Amino acid sequence: MSTLMGISLQGREVLMVGGGDVTARRLERFAGEDARVRVIAPALAPRTRALVQQHGAEWVPRTVTDADVTGVWLVHTATGDPAVDAAVAAACERQRILCVNASDGAHGTARLASETRSGDVVIGVVSDAGVDPRRTVRMRDAIAAMLREGALPMRRRRTTAAGRVDLVGGGPGPADLMTVRGRRLLAEADVVVADRLGPTGVLADLDPDVEVIDVGKAPGQHPVPQSEINDLLVRHARAGRRVVRLKGGDPFVYGRGGEEVAACLAAGIPVEVVPGLTSVVSVPQAAGIPVTHRGTAASVHILNGQAETTPSTIAALVDDTVTTVVLMGVAALPRLVAAALAGGAPADRPVAIIESGHTPRQRTTRTTLGKAVADAARTGVQNPAVIIIGDVARAGLLLDASSNATGVAQP
Repeated sequence: MSTLMGISLQGREVLMVGGGDVTARRLERFAGEDARVRVIAPALAPRTRALVQQHGAEWVPRTVTDADVTGVWLVHTATGDPAVDAAVAAACERQRILCVNASDGAHGTARLASETRSGDVVIGVVSDAGVDPRRTVRMRDAIAAMLREGALPMRRRRTTAAGRVDLVGGGPGPADLMTVRGRRLLAEADVVVADRLGPTGVLADLDPDVEVIDVGKAPGQHPVPQSEINDLLVRHARAGRRVVRLKGGDPFVYGRGGEEVAACLAAGIPVEVVPGLTSVVSVPQAAGIPVTHRGTAASVHILNGQAETTPSTIAALVDDTVTTVVLMGVAALPRLVAAALAGGAPADRPVAIIESGHTPRQRTTRTTLGKAVADAARTGVQNPAVIIIGDVARAGLLLDASSNATGVAQP
């Protein structure tokens, strides 16, 4: 029988005997825990030598003696010679020093678990009897996959005075387009402040006692003002809770993430931002439209449709080599089209309007600047929608015009 323990090696001396590849692999691990590593070996393999130099470890170029283990916290022996490794382990036993013996079939008095980490949680897998590293690695990888999916209970159960806020970009909606870090932080959250759009389906997987606060905005409807959202984040974090501000797309692309970060910093609340897959590129992609394409478009102009039309926007709409991506622009479409045409943009400039991208309701309306307003009215275009103006929106650029592949649907 064995007991799995967590041991802090920070600032403590670890002796590694042997200079081969096993030492190299384990040296990175010990150095990553800020241990003071000393390597004793007549010679070092090239990778081991490089890591010794990289991490500032000490190398003693000779064979090991029993006296070398005196005073260290942990010994790792991997000389490739079972007799030498057994002698090192025996010297450690006599001095009551834990020893990892990496010889085939040997254990020593300590073993290194096959580890995976998620946030501040470290999970290790070892065999209780016998050495079967491939099995432990497979078990570790299976657990790591569940951690990445947010499928394990990661929430803290002890309350602390130290809360925090994480702004998580949820991407365009499907849970499997979220980042690994975003899923992990959701699994750790005590409070989730959620928008109307984005991966709202993941909320059903949270623990029943996680508080979910809906602050979603719709066109013309802002039931929770931004100042109140900022206050919510700060108040819950000050109460010692881990708060996730779950947003659609990316927090810093028209998500007011900058305002929320500033509010947290002003209140002295730790805050981090997790990027998300912005609808600027992901929604056009779902309709088979690249926002840049060699020989067609070399740059992208991103526009908030609710903002005033500026000279730079007119210049982008007129430029044949620029793709203009309009978010929140359905109501503003007549104004944008009029400004573009008045500025000299051609009436036959291709336009694509993609509604509810990356959902079963996704629909793409392909038209031109001259016909966009009438076609949008005829097909009943509604938010949420992303409007693409430029030659990349031309039907058949990548796909046959009649194709429904990759989410392309003709009205």
